[in-house]
Amino acid sequence: MNITTRRTLLTGAAALLASPALAQFPDRPIRIISGFPPGGLNDIVARAVAQALSPLLGQSVVVENRAGAGGSVGATAAARAAPDGHTLWMGIVDTQAINPFAYSKLQYDPIKDFAPITLVARFPFALVVGPSQPTVKNFPELLAIARSKPEAISFASWGVASTPHLAMMRLSQALNLKMLHVPFTGQAPAMQAVMAGQVDIFALPAGGAESMTRDGKTRAIAVFAPGEIPLFPGVPPIKQYGVPIETGLWKALYAPAGTPRPVIDRLNQAMREALKAPTVVEVLRQQGAVAEPTTPEMLDELGKNELLAWGAVVKSTGATLD
Repeated sequence: MNITTRRTLLTGAAALLASPALAQFPDRPIRIISGFPPGGLNDIVARAVAQALSPLLGQSVVVENRAGAGGSVGATAAARAAPDGHTLWMGIVDTQAINPFAYSKLQYDPIKDFAPITLVARFPFALVVGPSQPTVKNFPELLAIARSKPEAISFASWGVASTPHLAMMRLSQALNLKMLHVPFTGQAPAMQAVMAGQVDIFALPAGGAESMTRDGKTRAIAVFAPGEIPLFPGVPPIKQYGVPIETGLWKALYAPAGTPRPVIDRLNQAMREALKAPTVVEVLRQQGAVAEPTTPEMLDELGKNELLAWGAVVKSTGATLD
């Protein structure tokens, strides 16, 4: 690159930074696209964040649910939106690290099509058994049934090759079990099916698991965490039974690729404040999580590392949609 060309590019970049459009951002309402139905964890967190962001940005921030294909419908819509910061994407490990290996014709690239803003939080999983298995009080009792009767135990997920599906596939591989997978379109309908006794068990984020167990008809029997978690004191980690599996969700905020860096920085700064809001802190606490704001670069590195890790899991389990 010669000096003249370099100067031209630098002058253009400076002009962009000083443009009225950036100085006035945001100049209209902002939408956060969620790739899952209302009522589930992604929706709950996205709405808490939206409410906290609105006064910080001086514009209304709304959540738009675009469910389907393991979050891919929403991710595709977000990736194709104008890169001006007025459309954001609440991505999760499924959409950013698993779907690229589960779908051979994915219509978005989790790295190239998104500009990272910040990690929101991580959410540990708990294993819940529903009223369809009233005699199961702990994991060894569940294991005894699963071993004696192949496919007698059914497990829910929010889609083929989703994190709950992969967690249970890893568990099945480790213990040489055969269980019946029943996928749903989101966390909320999967929870309802287990609570209604239509499906036996569900590995899901701890906050959702806690809400399922309040009536006493469903029970948490293990957590996929390094140790016990505050929402379930006394419930052992699954590794206590010789299964070294730790898994859960992470959620992060993105903008479409090409969004100007000053806009990304403004959103990152606003998110750091939003994640301190008492309402957001309480929502995360109820879900067994704490806020983990990052720089865009840190989120980018996390996404790339997670692609490698979850790609290996998908390949080992064969849990694809093709």
